[in-house]
Amino acid sequence: MNAGLQRVGEWLEERLGWKAVQELIEHKEVPVHRHSIWYYFGGMTLFLFVVQVCTGILLLLYYRPSSETAFESVQFIMTEVQFGWLVRSIHSWSANLMIAAAFIHMFSTLFLRAFRKPREATWVSGALLLFLSLCFGFSGYLLPWNKLAFFATKVGTDIAGVVPLVGPFMMRFLRGGDEVTGATLTRFFGFHVAILPATATVLLSIHLYLVQKHGMSTPPSVNAETTTKMKFLPDFLLRDLVGWLAAVTVLAALAALFPWELGEKADPFAPAPAGIRPEWYFVFMFQTLKYIPSKILGMDGEVLGIAFFGVLGLLLVITPFISSEKRPGKISFLPIVGVGALLYIFILSALAYLR
Repeated sequence: MNAGLQRVGEWLEERLGWKAVQELIEHKEVPVHRHSIWYYFGGMTLFLFVVQVCTGILLLLYYRPSSETAFESVQFIMTEVQFGWLVRSIHSWSANLMIAAAFIHMFSTLFLRAFRKPREATWVSGALLLFLSLCFGFSGYLLPWNKLAFFATKVGTDIAGVVPLVGPFMMRFLRGGDEVTGATLTRFFGFHVAILPATATVLLSIHLYLVQKHGMSTPPSVNAETTTKMKFLPDFLLRDLVGWLAAVTVLAALAALFPWELGEKADPFAPAPAGIRPEWYFVFMFQTLKYIPSKILGMDGEVLGIAFFGVLGLLLVITPFISSEKRPGKISFLPIVGVGALLYIFILSALAYLR
């Protein structure tokens, strides 16, 4: 028996070179210090993405992407398919938790200055993955074809339409026409199950490769030379698994106690419901646009607001290349900027939900 396993192992090694990967994992180490807890949010985000993929495939078996059948197919999943309501609730809750974990991972990486040389490309790929997660949320929101999703998508694509120069084209491209119709639903379905997953797979592969290549970053406040280290396998991985089990427990509790509701079927001719707003991760931007005056120095206020967020997104991506960390003697304003951004997001989001 042992001889047979050995021959199989030799066959795999000759063709796949799997021992090189095994040796890399065995020798990989993770720094242990007072900030080590933040390392686990990257793995948590990845785990929740895997949950999204698995539950999404199960939903895809029954979902029908057309304005005539989408709502009814989701209704069928929730009422007729065994444990269908549970799978859909887990899919919806894990999407929200994944985006929350991605935000925590991004801000913790920012505060720990983990983008420093030679990890600039790791940061860029991670920032792009965060934006991609938001695109997943936006495209998936419409797929049940209920009233709330329909009008929220209409508002979201209207905002895209005011982007200078390319706005009208972007709006028609997203909608598949001038209005939100069944063509929009089909297009968003294509984005959600094909284009975005393919892009995410490429970006995620690059990000994980860079993390393996450069290892975990040590914050400037911690002496890297005297910091103790733990083995990735099994020590760090076992701790990661505990976090994943906790995430499964939270997901199961949320899905069972607060099942994701379907609402009413979308009616393009009905008036928009009162208090319409996007998902929580877009609310602070939506609320900002509500507060901006219609005209600022003769320019459209909404256009300026969208341009402002576009510039912020670009600055986030290129943070490693403009940070004062590269210039010794310069004061770093990143902690102040990061805390200010968090407060801004929390305050604007709270204002949106309280009113």
